[in-house]
Amino acid sequence: MSVRAGEAFALARAVAEVEALLTAPLPAAGPTAADGDPVTGEWAVTTGEGFRIVPLWEGDALDGVDGPAWDDAQEAAEALLAALVAELDARWGAHHQVAVHVALLLREHGGPAAVPALFEALLAADCYGDLTAWGPVSARERWVGVSVGHSDGDAPLVMAAVVSDRPIVAPDPPSWL
Repeated sequence: MSVRAGEAFALARAVAEVEALLTAPLPAAGPTAADGDPVTGEWAVTTGEGFRIVPLWEGDALDGVDGPAWDDAQEAAEALLAALVAELDARWGAHHQVAVHVALLLREHGGPAAVPALFEALLAADCYGDLTAWGPVSARERWVGVSVGHSDGDAPLVMAAVVSDRPIVAPDPPSWL
């Protein structure tokens, strides 16, 4: 769960928050740290070496939801993401896709140490959706990515944004893949 639980999606707010990430401080070094709301403990931000990840929206819990209702929830979340992507494409040009599943396979078979810190942080925040990414998009040479996904069929769908001071590219797949 994130600090966005219960909030309606607002495209203008999401765009403003993504753009604010372009000037947000990014740690030059150090461990990855996830911070939560001081009252609820819900996930608010994750920072790590050269990146920051924030939730932009969280859907309803999907406990007991299946079949057409689950499909509808997934399609609605993807439509929200598509609206955000269209707005960011208009600002920054064409995006590229970055697969996250390779990082998940690396984690499952090689442990967290085998996964680049940015991708380990995404997985730790249950951000399993592939990233739509742009970059560099600012004078500060930053890359931005957005995604929507969840860790399992009952977890709420979460839209997240990431900013990085280095290119956002999928980790190299293992030789056995």
